[in-house]
Amino acid sequence: MPANSAMHTPARRQARARAQLSRRLFLAGVGATAAAAAGIGAIGLAGAQPQPTPANRFGRMFPDLPPYVPADERCRQAMLSIGAVGGIMDADDDLAAGPVQLILDPALSAGNRDNPDHTAGITFLGQFLDHDMTFDQTSPLGTPTRPEDSPNDRTPALDLDTVYGGGPDVDPELYESDRRRLRVESGGLFEDVPRQGGGTAVLGDPRNDENAILSGLHAAFLRFHNGVVERLQATGYGGNVFAEARRLVTWHYQWIVVHTFLPLVCGQEVVDDILDHGRDHYRPEPGPAFMPIEFQIAYRMGHSMIRPSYRLNLQGDDGGPFFGFIFDPAAQFEDDPSDLRGGVRKPRRFVGWQTFFDFGDGQVRTNKRIDTVLSTPLFRLPLGAITGGRPPISLAQRNLLRHMTWSVPAGQRIAQNMGNRMLMLQDAMAPYGIALENQTPLWFYVLAEAEQLADGRRLGPTGARLVAEVFLGLLELDPSSYLAAAPNWRPTLPSTTPGGFLMQDLLRFAGVDPSARGQ
Repeated sequence: MPANSAMHTPARRQARARAQLSRRLFLAGVGATAAAAAGIGAIGLAGAQPQPTPANRFGRMFPDLPPYVPADERCRQAMLSIGAVGGIMDADDDLAAGPVQLILDPALSAGNRDNPDHTAGITFLGQFLDHDMTFDQTSPLGTPTRPEDSPNDRTPALDLDTVYGGGPDVDPELYESDRRRLRVESGGLFEDVPRQGGGTAVLGDPRNDENAILSGLHAAFLRFHNGVVERLQATGYGGNVFAEARRLVTWHYQWIVVHTFLPLVCGQEVVDDILDHGRDHYRPEPGPAFMPIEFQIAYRMGHSMIRPSYRLNLQGDDGGPFFGFIFDPAAQFEDDPSDLRGGVRKPRRFVGWQTFFDFGDGQVRTNKRIDTVLSTPLFRLPLGAITGGRPPISLAQRNLLRHMTWSVPAGQRIAQNMGNRMLMLQDAMAPYGIALENQTPLWFYVLAEAEQLADGRRLGPTGARLVAEVFLGLLELDPSSYLAAAPNWRPTLPSTTPGGFLMQDLLRFAGVDPSARGQ
């Protein structure tokens, strides 16, 4: 068991709950100067009203809809068959051609099309966001479980608790001795997340070391926070420097979610409609937020965006570019793995961000489209990349079995409930013995809807509404978020466009951009 798994013991959970309540009370009162500049009244701790800690639980957006299939062995085997290696969801990428050719020659992944609207970094930003909102460690895969009985080990908020943990009092191992800056170490050439002697990352969430790109993104956020601390100190900020730095970091991050990520994944029209007219389906009552299991399933659409291989950097491999499969079973026992798995510190394992976000140098690469196929390496995950370390090793099988865990309704029923056009997909299920009357697993339905109605460039109407309502709802229900506390706020840190803030701006401020790398 990784050393940092102690963070998730019952005693540690209680400490985290106390820290999370303190965070909400405290962040509601910090940044009075910024709040005044944004046109809202200054909020101080002395006058703050206690806010309830959101119940860290899962729940349902559509509690009156029946489950897609019964949780019997016949349906379990059908789910395993749909998500099997070589099944209908396997893109059949030509892995024998190697990681470089799979990037250069689209014909080697003819059934796994590129998405011209998304750069490759959107996948990993999406994974980073997921880890910030939800972590289910208890519900057994494929065994019916009440969502309300499954604790969510993340706060249902975009509050970066994966980065900050419970704060310097609860998780001092994440912080420097000044209790203001986060620990960042070196991977030989450039930054790395803190690690123990055996390579285990010391993080607020161990999943952020699942692959080298996500680990690099986490390290960038550590440096981003530290840069904001240094900026506040340099300008003579007289308040609580750590708290104000955390607020600034969190609000700029939330801005990227609202103004970059959601428009790309869900469409600007859907985002604007929810912001202007409210949420129709994610409306927790009474107030505290919860994590809907329908979102948990639909949001796994990001798995379809993953490429089979990536160029991690331009000069890390003996002065040349480092290419690797996202996962490769053959790299299991290598000291410096040839794939991009996490959990390893070596000089070449750093991220050249020009591959993942557009810095205008022509080096950026794209995501895969949101459709009903996944890149072939995702059907052979290393056990180390799986929470709990137990099979099945096919990511598609795991996603499909999750429908049975939480008795998730069929995609068509949710689409109908939303008033959307229903797709007729029963023929896709018929070969697996589950040809119910136009019933499809929600995850497969969301992927098919994106493929058929949006050409895989973004989610279709049902998936987009599910995802965007929950993201925006979590922000609106969190009294410390910028959307709730200061909806007219605009980013204040340096950016290429004043009043805006992109991932490229965050990476530049953190000093991990191509120019800072000299590459």
